[in-house]
Amino acid sequence: MTEALQKRVRMTGREWMVVALLAISTLINYVDRTNLSLALPLIERQFTLTPYEIASLLAAFFWTYALLQLFGITGWLCDRFQPGWVLFFGFLLWTVATAGTGLTTTFAGLFMLRLLLGAGETVAYPCYSRVFATMPQEHRGRANALIDVGAKLGPAAASFAGGLVLVHFGWRMLFLGLGLGGMLWLAPWWKAMPRVEPNPRESAAVAAQLAFKILRLRCAWGTFLGHFSGNYFFYFLLAWLPRYLVQEEHLSIQFMSRVTTVLYLLIALTTMSAGWTSDRLIASGVSPSIVRRSMTGGGLALASSLVLFPLLHAYPIATFVLLALSSVGYGAFSSNHWAIAQTLAGPTMAGRWSSLQNGVANFSGIAAPWVAGLALERYGNSRLAFAVAGVVAFAGALSWMFLVRKVEPVDWGVSR
Repeated sequence: MTEALQKRVRMTGREWMVVALLAISTLINYVDRTNLSLALPLIERQFTLTPYEIASLLAAFFWTYALLQLFGITGWLCDRFQPGWVLFFGFLLWTVATAGTGLTTTFAGLFMLRLLLGAGETVAYPCYSRVFATMPQEHRGRANALIDVGAKLGPAAASFAGGLVLVHFGWRMLFLGLGLGGMLWLAPWWKAMPRVEPNPRESAAVAAQLAFKILRLRCAWGTFLGHFSGNYFFYFLLAWLPRYLVQEEHLSIQFMSRVTTVLYLLIALTTMSAGWTSDRLIASGVSPSIVRRSMTGGGLALASSLVLFPLLHAYPIATFVLLALSSVGYGAFSSNHWAIAQTLAGPTMAGRWSSLQNGVANFSGIAAPWVAGLALERYGNSRLAFAVAGVVAFAGALSWMFLVRKVEPVDWGVSR
């Protein structure tokens, strides 16, 4: 590798510090949103929940999480103000909601705190994109891959350590410990947060013009629908796989936690490898359009192999191999999808584009448990829901390959 290429590929110490803290925040983010599905077998028994109430509780987080982004509130905050401070206060809100969950005694209280958790976490990814949009193209694969590693290590850590806490201390201590412990992140972030300059204030007419331009872009809808499909796959596993393994396959809490931990670690390793590889390829001269779209489209195509799950569920080893294979595909997808959005939007619109994209994508968190709950009520098991997740993943592969043609900055062409 030439010296010039090494300089382009190498990230600065400051960039590594910021990315590392953001990756840790993502790990905490996903621990806090995943812990409910992990504790659900115990909460379900204590509160005598119906399948409809289970699905409603799992979906509650996503109503505020998705709608605040879809309506542009989160994106506007991230573009208009310092994203570091926006993330700081959002993080504080969601850790308070996590700790509070351990104290509630009613279904209504659980539901309301999940809504509050979603409101706090809604700022995370638009803030990440706002920061990463100012970084060089050949750094974004690794930066986003590390964020995604945090997203996958979060469920893995929750499954492994959370399983031990559930067995020895109960579900209430799980939420209290995670919420109070997570607040320790705030001090180093306050010191190290990047001072990204806010975008200039826009008139209402200009802001509306920019928003409508995003919605008219075919590539934007490719990222929206493609991200929805990838999220559907992952949120389905997060929300439903622990319950399926315990309640339908009759595995112990300990064994369930080991299976899910292995899958999440596999996704994390694939994500990191794919993100690193994509940056190297781009730095060596390969087109970002070829590299990023191959990772996202090809990854979701492999993830769609989950459609075979109902045919193999009676064969435990084959079932695990299928889950592992589809998880590898998802890992390849998740290493690059945010890098595409950040490139297309640029620093001017990264917050708002990411907010809209994540808003649409996270309705999958409502749809996935609802479909699983419906399958359970109608057929007595949720195996068909795994096949549906595979079909949705394949639709996402088509979106990335045929709606997103070029990964290059959009010319917004708007006078401020």
